[in-house]
Amino acid sequence: MVFCHGTPWSSELWRPIADALAPHFTVYLWDMPGYGRSSKHPEHRVSLDVQGELLSDLLSWWDLPSPHVVAHDFGGAVALRAHLLHECGFASMALVDVVALRPWGSDFFRLVRDHADVFAALPPAVHEGALRAYIGGASHRGLTAEALDALALPWLDDEGQAAFYRQIAEADESYTAQVEPLYPAIDVPVHVVWGDDDAWIPVDRAHRLHELIPGARLTVIERAGHLIQLDQPEALTATLTQWLSSRQAP
Repeated sequence: MVFCHGTPWSSELWRPIADALAPHFTVYLWDMPGYGRSSKHPEHRVSLDVQGELLSDLLSWWDLPSPHVVAHDFGGAVALRAHLLHECGFASMALVDVVALRPWGSDFFRLVRDHADVFAALPPAVHEGALRAYIGGASHRGLTAEALDALALPWLDDEGQAAFYRQIAEADESYTAQVEPLYPAIDVPVHVVWGDDDAWIPVDRAHRLHELIPGARLTVIERAGHLIQLDQPEALTATLTQWLSSRQAP
């Protein structure tokens, strides 16, 4: 099974849940280019069209013709593009608080997208304050200091600050517009999972996505925001374990 993270996260957000599932599955974690431990070079494009192509190439390189895919946030759009536009075969998809339907992006996200050069030039202390406030708003129950530090760390040095605003600047709703009309053609099992208090991508998107994908299952987890992995890790792990176990051949 393959985990796909979103923005501004990395594979580390999925690691505890991946570790819990590792005794039952061969688990693959990866950082999209521009995120986590992957390259943050300014000449490397990090937009959704590129990420979808790279996921397709990566699955081929890993020789995974039909993995189970668990995706969060932007990772949902990446996985959907890989499946629908690049013909990646999946055994199933679990779409967790994903970017999939327009409109998407918070007010801050849209402000940064329109003025990325200005934000990239912020003094480091001002950038750090804005970054921490932004990340903190993704949680329903509030992040511990340790969790907030870990999520902010990749974006705090000079390279990270530039990369943070660059990946937002390259966000474009046209990349989901391309695949939205194709959702009714999805013919693999899909489980839509959402936090009921997601302030970044409201839960109405979960219901819309569930209606568009034939045969999809929907689970809404209470007292969870966009960072459902940290708000309700036990409930999310149980939901994914049950879903993935039901997908395995007897």
